[in-house]
Amino acid sequence: MRFAFLLLSLFACSLTAFSQQIKKIDNSTISAAALTQKIQYLMDTAHVQGLEVSVFNGNKVVYKRAFGYKRIDTKAPLTTHSNIYGASLSKVVFTVLVLKLVEEGILNLDKPLQDYLPQPVYTYAPKTKWHDHYADLRSDSLYHKITARMCLDHTSGFPNWRWDMPDQKLRVMFEPGTHYSYSGEGMVYLQVVLEKMLGKPLQTLVQEKISTPLGMQHSAYQWLPAYEADYAVGHKSNGELYEKDKDNEPRSPSTLETTLDDLTLFITAVLQHKLISAASTKQMFTPQIRLRSAHQFGPKAWQDTTSTANDNISLSYGLGWGLLKSPYGWGAFKEGHGDGFQHYCIIFPEKQTGILIMTNSDNGESILKSCWPLLSVTPIRPGNGSTIFPII
Repeated sequence: MRFAFLLLSLFACSLTAFSQQIKKIDNSTISAAALTQKIQYLMDTAHVQGLEVSVFNGNKVVYKRAFGYKRIDTKAPLTTHSNIYGASLSKVVFTVLVLKLVEEGILNLDKPLQDYLPQPVYTYAPKTKWHDHYADLRSDSLYHKITARMCLDHTSGFPNWRWDMPDQKLRVMFEPGTHYSYSGEGMVYLQVVLEKMLGKPLQTLVQEKISTPLGMQHSAYQWLPAYEADYAVGHKSNGELYEKDKDNEPRSPSTLETTLDDLTLFITAVLQHKLISAASTKQMFTPQIRLRSAHQFGPKAWQDTTSTANDNISLSYGLGWGLLKSPYGWGAFKEGHGDGFQHYCIIFPEKQTGILIMTNSDNGESILKSCWPLLSVTPIRPGNGSTIFPII
């Protein structure tokens, strides 16, 4: 989360691909050629092998471009249709799926998830390598209170992943709904309950409710053989290649394989209310809990800092998205991190605009962290001591 707002520095330039001038969010302008040159300079300076960007104005995509390489050793170019690991951007796609099911009357955000199952979740025979193994919850006295809302706003009480615990056993760490603590396990639990309720796997649900309606033909929550022909490889900070992970089982918070083209279709649909209603979208972007913790993960995530921490931006979490208050209205942001992949998306519903940036490099964040002076932004320091870069 400490870098979530660094993205805003690039977002200060809201691109229009079909004109000579680019209109910034503050209504000033810059030429498309100048901005393209600046992005390339930032990539070269920070040693980022590949970067993709889509920008949205008036709730539609106005610029989409890929820079650099999908793998540095062969100099194979990265394209907007190259497969790229989505990391935690998986969560926002899953969130829209959940809200679609709520609209259809299948799910209630505030009904305990255990109540949807005819037997305790820990009594079901596991079907995956590990993520639906809930035997450790047999002695847990809190898990039955967890709701879908808590899974989406990260107040379930689960750790991020069970292997983060000293004994690698899953448990609820605090009263559900009372504190924020980023949790992939929370979203997986919601996924597993939905799969048991509906008798369909995650990928089928996403295909039916999101991918097929939008024409996202190259996205799945698992690696597919079709991706072999054209995919981005993650790069370490020194430029070495990571081995591509191709054996993930579908998990709602983390395993999306996608393309910039497909995610651009998705963000456009969010902005235009094509999948869920304006009312559901507003709820998704409404603060559910204020964030005052010094850390995103672990015990310190539910230990608040000073009472005024991050009040200058009203840092909060909505449903599946982080939220901040800027001079241009509320911004909804989501990061994506994996070995060799660093992504950001932020949208401003009131301004009908947004940006999606995806990189295949561990240096992706450093573009903004180290080169912000080129973008004419002023750093501020929120309560947790990290530096962020708001639009000016």
